[in-house]
Amino acid sequence: MYKRILVPLDGSALAEAALPHAATLASRFDAEVILLRVVVSPYAIVAPDLVLAGYDPDLQALTNEATQYLGRKSQGLAEQGIRLKEVLCEGPVAEAILDHAVSLDVDLIVMSTHGRGGVLRWVYGSVADRVLQGATCPVLLIRVRETQE
Repeated sequence: MYKRILVPLDGSALAEAALPHAATLASRFDAEVILLRVVVSPYAIVAPDLVLAGYDPDLQALTNEATQYLGRKSQGLAEQGIRLKEVLCEGPVAEAILDHAVSLDVDLIVMSTHGRGGVLRWVYGSVADRVLQGATCPVLLIRVRETQE
């Protein structure tokens, strides 16, 4: 049923709560798990439409940290016998997740959500909501409360 399962990670315990669910499904269906880490430039937070050319040492440091992080998470899953792929990219998070789900021919996206509602959701937005609305494949949302982190 599932051949490729995409798990977006941002380095937080909240995002990692999706890993056991993805691992269980991958084991059950002999699927490959694709760990995706989207690196967001520090400048994109302040000026999302600003395009900077050239070397960005802050972004390079974030990219290096993200690469090491993916390696650590992959190692834990590989020890369980799960086939893995690591993908690192830049850009707006929800759009990057959706684009990679299509380009990697993903059958399922497994990701965590804060479970915020009302004003907090409006203020912070929801990557999970944007992925859920835009995905062309099924999305399994793992609701995690802040106290579970």
